[in-house]
Amino acid sequence: MWPLLVYGGIVLGLVAAILGLSYALGQHHTARAMGEPYEGGIVGEGTARIRFSSQFYLVAMLFVIFDIETIFIVSWAIAFKELGWYGYSGVLAFIVLLVVVLIYEWRNGALDFGPDGQRILRAYKRMLRP
Repeated sequence: MWPLLVYGGIVLGLVAAILGLSYALGQHHTARAMGEPYEGGIVGEGTARIRFSSQFYLVAMLFVIFDIETIFIVSWAIAFKELGWYGYSGVLAFIVLLVVVLIYEWRNGALDFGPDGQRILRAYKRMLRP
C-alpha cells in the first residue's frame, strides 16, 4: 500500500512543480483578444445558437447507418472462408435490404439537398424560349 502512496506523492509533486515553473517562467500579458475563444484566428461574432435544417441530421443519421453496415460487410469479408455459402446468402440478403432501404429513402426525398432539379430545368428551358 505504501508504494502506491509514494507513487501518488511523486506524481502530485511533479505536477505541482511543472505548473509552478510554467507560471513562474511563462509570459504574463493581456491583449484585446485574450478573453475571446480561439477559433482558428477568426474573431467570433454573433451567437453559436444557430438552427440547422433537419436535412443535416438526416444526412448524419444516414452516414452512421451506412457506416455501420460497411463494418458488417467488411467483417463478413474477413470471415468469408469460415462462413461459406450460408454466410454468402446472409450478406446477400443484407445487401438487398440495404438497396431496398436506400431506394425507399431516395423516393421519400431523404437525399434531396437542394432545389428541385426538374423545376430548375423547366425554368431554364422557359428562359431559352423567345
